[in-house]
Amino acid sequence: MVDWGRTLSLAFQSIGVVYGDVGTSPLYVFSSTFPNGINDNEYILGALSLIIYTIILSPFLKYALIVLRANDNGEGGTFALYSLLSRYVNISLIPNEQPEDTEVSNYGLPSNQLRRASIIKKLLENSIIIQVLLFLVTILGTSMVIGDGIITPSMSVGGISISIDGQVGISVAILLVLFLCQRFGTDKVGFSFAPIVSVWFAFISGIGLYNLFKYEVGVLRAFNPYYIVKYFQRNGKTGWISLGGVVLCITGTEAMFADLGHFNVRAIQLSFSGVVLPSIVIAYIGQAAYLTKNPGDVGSAFYKSIPGPLYWPQFIVANLAAVIASQAMISGTFSIISQSLSLGCFPKVKVIHTSAKYEGQVYIPEVNYMLMIACIIVTAIFKTTVKIGNAYGIAVVAVMFITTCMVTLIMLVIRTISIWWIALFFLIFGTIEAIYFSSVLYKFVQGGYLPLAFGFVLMSIMAIWYYVHQKRYLFELQHKVSGEFFRQLAQNPAVNRVPGIGLFYSELVQGIPPIFPHFMTQIPSIHSVLVFVSIKKIPVTKVALEERFLFKQVELRAYKMFRCVVRYGYMDVMGGPEEFERQLVEHLKEFIRLSDQGVAVEPENPQYSTFPAIQGVEEDMQFVQKAKEEGVVYLLGEAEVVARENSTVFKKMVVNNLYSFLRRNFRQGETVLAIPHARVLRVGMICEI
Repeated sequence: MVDWGRTLSLAFQSIGVVYGDVGTSPLYVFSSTFPNGINDNEYILGALSLIIYTIILSPFLKYALIVLRANDNGEGGTFALYSLLSRYVNISLIPNEQPEDTEVSNYGLPSNQLRRASIIKKLLENSIIIQVLLFLVTILGTSMVIGDGIITPSMSVGGISISIDGQVGISVAILLVLFLCQRFGTDKVGFSFAPIVSVWFAFISGIGLYNLFKYEVGVLRAFNPYYIVKYFQRNGKTGWISLGGVVLCITGTEAMFADLGHFNVRAIQLSFSGVVLPSIVIAYIGQAAYLTKNPGDVGSAFYKSIPGPLYWPQFIVANLAAVIASQAMISGTFSIISQSLSLGCFPKVKVIHTSAKYEGQVYIPEVNYMLMIACIIVTAIFKTTVKIGNAYGIAVVAVMFITTCMVTLIMLVIRTISIWWIALFFLIFGTIEAIYFSSVLYKFVQGGYLPLAFGFVLMSIMAIWYYVHQKRYLFELQHKVSGEFFRQLAQNPAVNRVPGIGLFYSELVQGIPPIFPHFMTQIPSIHSVLVFVSIKKIPVTKVALEERFLFKQVELRAYKMFRCVVRYGYMDVMGGPEEFERQLVEHLKEFIRLSDQGVAVEPENPQYSTFPAIQGVEEDMQFVQKAKEEGVVYLLGEAEVVARENSTVFKKMVVNNLYSFLRRNFRQGETVLAIPHARVLRVGMICEI
């Protein structure tokens, strides 16, 4: 049953978080569509008709009614689509799947599948080329959204400076303030976003109605799609090129899907169809009516069409709305980077959770300042929104097309939808986005190259990091420690057991990593309780605490050695070390209690054993608790990854230079895992891949 009170509250909140970008697009759409001026009023009707039907088809029909339903337990975005697909099809390039993962309560495997789903699943699982392609498409979409986060502040804030002779310095100053405030968190910075954006929508719709009745009611003829056909007949190639400006009317549409986790499907649908859609359509209609009488003002149509008494109030609200539009994409970038970390395809960075109320609100200092520098450079170089818009369009349409492709694949594999409806979905929206993409690519040299350059750099970083991460995992899997090693270890009188619990961190989930014997060679002593810990992200949004810790016994019970895979969803928040230690020990004791009710098995040759037997389950549990009270020490194996001597020059450059540079200049594992420095013991080794 729908809780309408909560839904309406979320719908109101979403107005301030989700729609700042699409809501401020009237600042620059007409100026970007007609950069060389308007020669005929009929062109205004054609452009307005294009804008109206682009908004109806893409954000309303495609996103609000269809794409929002292809969510992953309430989470949206390119990464969520990939994670959703990964649960149903084994497309991971890192072989760390475990049968127990499918038992997580919200894993959600289907009870039955269509025959086509089985065929496509088999094709995907048997083709490494398709798996790599899907991964690349996912990180491309992620990279483009991040690129959008770089361009959006420049575009939105740049729209403000139009009204004051394009002063670049003012835009740069606003950007500096915007990024320096990020450390306070989205919750504090944006607590008043919804009221401000609501006022913005009231202003633009009211001014739109005023201009409509004052200047030309006849522009309502643009609801007839015939004017689109007529527009292209009369303009030809020029009309096709102008689509690069028209498409800016749907900038920020992807935020409806990417920010879904903060709200819900019904709340987004209500806020868009009830407030945003009518407001921005009326705003564009009003500008078109004004331009029919004042075509020479197309370069600054938004501000020139404001009635005199409302100019300064509207200017102030526009400033605030533009900053909010930027905030939404910056916050989205933080969330995307945080999700990418869980996939293992981004260098380690510090993720700060800025709100106890909203788990998805995060702040990443390194990324924030990189975005700030990039935005200032973009603004200073491009100077005008027309030039920035050339770049902006590519980022917007590329992400939309990737979403269309991935949602189509999910419909084919997961949903029980008629193949004809799926084909119609892909044909309509894929064609529209392909046409728009061809138009924005035409302006490649006028600034369109910018998001592609950003995307290439970010994709390269992600691909390099993930490639080495995968190869290192395969190396450890191939060289994992055998059970014979532990039996020999148990009989070695030179090995000492020291009080406390040792947590030996490793990414390997199927065995003991090869760095452990190297560790024992360097330091021939281990703690009275040793747990090999693997932090694993699985393709679900969240994992319940009672399902998070997956324990297994390592060899004989008396050895007091355990494997523990700690499973997190990609939206889970990792707690501090004290909380983590408490949860791990409690679940370890529960594992001991449930696994065996008998007497511990004696180790071989007990006269030489460093593993004294403890009788009974209760005694074992008390032993673990006492070990915790004696102290917990974190043991980290640091493998320096290098390319083999017989590797190609390109591989050596990627592994030995580029990956090494990224590893040196980003945070180390203990910083990201919040491990206390005073209780860390490290040992290193060389890993040749």
